[in-house]
Amino acid sequence: MRYIAAVTNIGGQKEVERVKDVLIKSNNILEAFGNAKTNRNDNSSRFGKYMDINFDFKGDPVGGHINNYLLEKLLSGAQENMLNDMNLSRDPRAYKFINQGGDHKVASLNDKQDFRGVMDAMKATGFSVDEISTAWQVVAAVIHLGNVEFVGEDQASVANQAESASIGKMLQVSREDVEKALCSRVIAAGGNVVDKHLNVAESTYAGQAFAKAMYERLFSWIVGKINDAIDPKHGGYVSKNTVIGVLDIYGFEIFDNNSFEQFCINYCNEKLQQLFIELVLKQEQEEYMKEGIEWQHIDYFNNKVICDLVELPHKGVFAILDEACLNVGKVTDEVFLDAMSKKLNKHDRFSSRTNNPADKTLEHHRDFRIKHYAGDVTYSVIGFIDKNKDTLFMDFKRLLFNSANPVIKSMWPEGKTSVTETTKRPVTAGTAFKISMIALVENLASKTPFYVRCIKPNEVKSPVLFDETRVQHQVMYLGLMENVRVRRAGFAFRMPYDRFLKRYKLICNETWPNYRGQVIDGVKVIIDQQGFSSDVKYGKSKIFIRSPQTLFSLEQAREEKMPCIVLFLQRMSRGALARKRARGMRAVYLIMRRYKRYKLRCYSLACLSRFGNARNMKDFGKGVQWPKPPHSMRPTVELLKRAHLRWRAFMILSKIKESERPVVRLKVMAGDVLVGKRIDWGVKRNWEGNYLATTKDNSTTADFVSQVNGLKSKDGFSRVLFSSFVKKTNKFSKSADRGIVITDKFIYKVDPKKKFKPMGKGTPMTEVTGMSVSPGKDQLAIIHLSGGNDLVVCLENPALEERVGELVGVVTSHMHKILKRDLKVNITKSATCSLGGKQRTVTVKETAVNGGPAFKKEGDSLVLMWPNA
Repeated sequence: MRYIAAVTNIGGQKEVERVKDVLIKSNNILEAFGNAKTNRNDNSSRFGKYMDINFDFKGDPVGGHINNYLLEKLLSGAQENMLNDMNLSRDPRAYKFINQGGDHKVASLNDKQDFRGVMDAMKATGFSVDEISTAWQVVAAVIHLGNVEFVGEDQASVANQAESASIGKMLQVSREDVEKALCSRVIAAGGNVVDKHLNVAESTYAGQAFAKAMYERLFSWIVGKINDAIDPKHGGYVSKNTVIGVLDIYGFEIFDNNSFEQFCINYCNEKLQQLFIELVLKQEQEEYMKEGIEWQHIDYFNNKVICDLVELPHKGVFAILDEACLNVGKVTDEVFLDAMSKKLNKHDRFSSRTNNPADKTLEHHRDFRIKHYAGDVTYSVIGFIDKNKDTLFMDFKRLLFNSANPVIKSMWPEGKTSVTETTKRPVTAGTAFKISMIALVENLASKTPFYVRCIKPNEVKSPVLFDETRVQHQVMYLGLMENVRVRRAGFAFRMPYDRFLKRYKLICNETWPNYRGQVIDGVKVIIDQQGFSSDVKYGKSKIFIRSPQTLFSLEQAREEKMPCIVLFLQRMSRGALARKRARGMRAVYLIMRRYKRYKLRCYSLACLSRFGNARNMKDFGKGVQWPKPPHSMRPTVELLKRAHLRWRAFMILSKIKESERPVVRLKVMAGDVLVGKRIDWGVKRNWEGNYLATTKDNSTTADFVSQVNGLKSKDGFSRVLFSSFVKKTNKFSKSADRGIVITDKFIYKVDPKKKFKPMGKGTPMTEVTGMSVSPGKDQLAIIHLSGGNDLVVCLENPALEERVGELVGVVTSHMHKILKRDLKVNITKSATCSLGGKQRTVTVKETAVNGGPAFKKEGDSLVLMWPNA
């Protein structure tokens, strides 16, 4: 049971786990109520048990059922208050039913620990608190019954009423009713009800029968409760499932004094031996005959003759015993023995002193002997009649049916029968046992048997002694000799041809992977190639192998080939899985590719519907919102947007004359810097650039052109980008009227009063690091130079035009062209510059004086006074 529990329920189902727990713990309960200490065993089963275990399709236990056969402790483990409630003491020697077997203690057992284990098992199995209490109360009542004493001769009465009161308390009936049931019985005759008083012997016998019946009913009720807990229908498993049956039953018994119980037990073993013969020995020989295998026939003893001796109707021992019990008048055990001696006089397996007077080992009027398969057993007939009748008066059944305890009441349903109602005679104990044994054998015959034979080495419970005589006896009555002889004379292994070929075809190249011919021919090819032809026989449907060594060799050859087969299967399975995965991946990529095309097509159509008429739009689609692109197309859409911007620029520029495009380019460069940051940057006027070469600004243009041509020849620049009159300040904060000329290589300061003579060498354009302008309408412009002496000017012109934007456009455009980077331009009300290596702050202030712009010093800062008119 523990093995089944350990290897099952891998999935952790709660119902399967519950069934496993009940199956294991139920054994504790059955052992507690059904086992006892005997002379041969400290924990001997005094009942037979057959358990069916139901398994589902996964091999997990889902339920079971227990049958018990021929049922034949509480004080040490119980708590003190529990013993007090049951009117019991902790000393077992105070109770007759317990102190008859000698020492009640077993050194290998811990009664307190076992008691706690039984209590826990009963709770886990589903017993309620009231049901557990009732079970112990019935046990206590049985113990008290053993101590009841009777007085009086012809009319018995209870001498110790404290015991009958305790019994009534435990069974929840009145003390008077208990004593009445023990000392009298109710007889209904001719419609009249009569109380018949019992004598002391009859009352004692009735009390013992009552105790046995109560304990037997309790045990059967416990088995029924366990069966309810492990019923497969409890967990919803009502379909067909696999069953394993486990039989745990008593062995053959030969004592110095053998009575009715030993007779039943040995009859049970005869039936099981007969089944063993039929299932193992007989089937073995019959299979050889069926398959046409020639072999030496082995004679074995068939014990059917002994089973018939016991169970045959009208002629068997049980039938003779029942007939004696049914006779009218006083029937004694001697009468039963005489009846057997007459009817079984000629049976060679039965003997008594009557039909074998020379046998001095048999006592007259007491003993008879049966020659069992396990040996001769002498039985004493004393008690056979009483034990077979096992008479329990209806008074006891009615007493317990009327108990106030519903559990006890449910154990005795026949107690509801009226006193005057006629009832059938109950089946005798022997007949009931015979019927149960026949049913058990029929059940076992429907299963595939597997035997576990237990050999007891000695009678003194020692682990180091080996009693050879005792062991030989067990080997004989277990039928092991016949089994070994049949196996030795026959074949150790047999298997159907198709299964053999499937299992061993891999060890032969001619049969692997598939054999195309007849199955038996494939088997012969394997055997011939391995060289075992002399050790096998071929039947009609099976191959028979005589020696185990041949089978071991076949298995070893199979194990040697198995790694190659496993690798081959792994290679094929991995290849198949890889191909399947590749097909799946190709399908995934195909779907992705088609889906991307679909999304691209949808996006393209959406763009086409929105920008299809962009050429005819005033802003060429600038105000059109782009559709939301798929995630994978976002980088591409950014390229499309940039392409659209370039197309818009192209469309806009296509309307501008070629000669005007350089000015437009300058305005774009200036706009990128100044739009939204400066109030006015001259975008609406025409930008001319070289204003000092025009008569609009300069009346002496000839002098300016002459000086520029000289500088061009000297310094080698190509053209003038920008020129204008300016108000300039220096590091001494002095203002002067000057002219500024910006070429493609240098920046020049010229003096208008000296015919535009250059004031020193030109500043290379590569030294320009940035510009600063104000956000207002003033014409302040600061060109930052890397030498630490910035050019701080205010642009002037007669027309008062805005030219700061043009200057910014010219400088930033040219610097981007030569340096391949954007020039930093600061638009701020308070600009910082460097004059003479010192940091100065330049601000703009408006003034009402209309004398023109002028720089003034305020502390360490410079202020451009800009006329507001």
